[in-house]
Amino acid sequence: MEFYLDTANLDEIRRLSEYLPIDGITTNPTILAREGKQIHQLLPDLLDLLGPDKIIHTQVLSRDFEGIMEEAQTLATLDENLFIKIPMTKDGLRAIKALCAKGLRITATAIFSASQAFLAGKAGARYVAPYVNRMDNISAEGVHAVADIVSVLRDQGFATKVLAASFSNAQQVIDVIRLGADCVTIPPHVADSLLNHPLTDLCVDKFVTDFEAVFGKGATALTR
Repeated sequence: MEFYLDTANLDEIRRLSEYLPIDGITTNPTILAREGKQIHQLLPDLLDLLGPDKIIHTQVLSRDFEGIMEEAQTLATLDENLFIKIPMTKDGLRAIKALCAKGLRITATAIFSASQAFLAGKAGARYVAPYVNRMDNISAEGVHAVADIVSVLRDQGFATKVLAASFSNAQQVIDVIRLGADCVTIPPHVADSLLNHPLTDLCVDKFVTDFEAVFGKGATALTR
């Protein structure tokens, strides 16, 4: 299971990576626009922050085949751990097929059906990124769609990994993990909610209160 943060905000990545076991980050044009910087401007700081073994998924903006090809090949030269996200349009699939044949590391994104995932896997994409909450927003049952995608790719024996994206809550994340997604990418506010639980806080408070009642306020497990 690969665990990504869906953000390019350096402060959020720094904060969350202190305790979350992340494998890298994912970005898209919207995320980069929020930071006011292009990926090549952010990349040195991201690599310094994440370390050399982490993966970064970043997306092309061009819509036509020639533009996608040019952008993707330029992005691929920036770092060996950079995966190029390409939306699953006709020109996108054409480019995925051509770029995978050249050995580029491609993530097919904006996936909304098992048929799209099948075609991306057949074309050689390393990852497919279905958008869970965006499907839920149109009553398309995003979690079930991820289950179908996982089933189709495994039945075909593809090595393509399912990188589930677009989450609004922790339950969606756990549901797709339970159904076999290989990876998830999570916005910071959902990442926080995966860890936080009020009962954990209550238990810790109770432990401390009971211990201090016997050994005194501020006592620790090492107190003699």
